[in-house]
Amino acid sequence: MLEFINITSVSAAILIIGSIGIIKLPKPIDKVIMLTKLQGGYVGMIVAGKYLDVAMGAALFDPIATVIFLIGIIKLDEVRKKKMKQKSQEETFLA
Repeated sequence: MLEFINITSVSAAILIIGSIGIIKLPKPIDKVIMLTKLQGGYVGMIVAGKYLDVAMGAALFDPIATVIFLIGIIKLDEVRKKKMKQKSQEETFLA
């Protein structure tokens, strides 16, 4: 049993959990959280393959990508709220 617990199997499990979470969770913020889990598993798999230079690059760029995704989600949420507000104002104006 303990032979199964190594960096490759743990990273693969985290990668699978992150992938399933991205597919199953409905909220965009929850998807970003699962994306960070997926990225952690991905970097672990790269390290297990002994590509440490690639892992270092991935570890540097993954947080940047996460921040960009969060900015996009926040902007999208603002646009949706503004459209809903305009739509409700139009409905009250027409009534």
